[in-house]
Amino acid sequence: MNIGIKGIRRVSATATVALTAGAVIAGGAFASQAQAAAPKPPTIVAKGGFVMNNGTGKTLFTKAADTRRSTGSTTKIMTARVVLAQKGLNLNSKVTVQKAYSDYIVSKGASSARLIVGDKVTVGQLLYGLMLPSGCDAAYALADKFGSGSTRAARVKSFIGKMNSTAKSLGLKNTHFDSFDGIGNGSNYSTPRDLTKLASSAMKYSTFRTVVKTKSTKQKVTTKSGGYRNMSWTNTNKLLGTYSGAIGVKTGSGPAAKYCLVFAATRKGKTVIGTVLTATSESTRTADAKKLMDYGFKK
Repeated sequence: MNIGIKGIRRVSATATVALTAGAVIAGGAFASQAQAAAPKPPTIVAKGGFVMNNGTGKTLFTKAADTRRSTGSTTKIMTARVVLAQKGLNLNSKVTVQKAYSDYIVSKGASSARLIVGDKVTVGQLLYGLMLPSGCDAAYALADKFGSGSTRAARVKSFIGKMNSTAKSLGLKNTHFDSFDGIGNGSNYSTPRDLTKLASSAMKYSTFRTVVKTKSTKQKVTTKSGGYRNMSWTNTNKLLGTYSGAIGVKTGSGPAAKYCLVFAATRKGKTVIGTVLTATSESTRTADAKKLMDYGFKK
């Protein structure tokens, strides 16, 4: 009887060891599978990149994310953000298009919303003209409208000051603006991380979200003679309609900036938002953004 009991104990001990070893092997296999399933960070052409989960603020990807670079027209995200933060903002308030705005476009060879001198355009319409065709004339009109001062130059300077104070309030330590549209004078810069945080802040405004996800629009404006004309604007952001869930945000380009893109998309309740700066072409900035969003959704 005693021998049998000892035998049973030995068998039990052996079985326990075998089970434990099996569990370790199985656990190792599962761990290996989990590691194999983890998405590999993509390689992007752009010199700088950043992606985060817009809901949690969690960083998902970085590449030189805090290196200051020229931002091109992605600057206009801040232009819109400053306008939308104005107390008592009336989107239906009308602005008369000045000759100075069209002269500026011509002198700079800048992107334009094709605003016509003498037309009366609402603030809401100017936001579409700002963000879709990337109108520097619309940016000028908004800066002139919402800056403070007795002269246009003073109002523009005041508006740019508001852009910088807003950047400071948002904790954007590597961001500075010296223009209302991105055509800077050497000290207009930001980083992929800062621009993403700025865009995330702007996306809290329903008007901003509506504008930046719009592929094209026709806006009825009042002419100098009191009649009407339709302004047609198409969004420069090629992600809209080509990437599932894309909801914005803004393109940018320039001699120093090369090609930039601040992007966002929502799938199954998850929103990823990010930035690529200093890409080599329109096509590479779009491809980079798609790679980063794909990666963000897998994380």
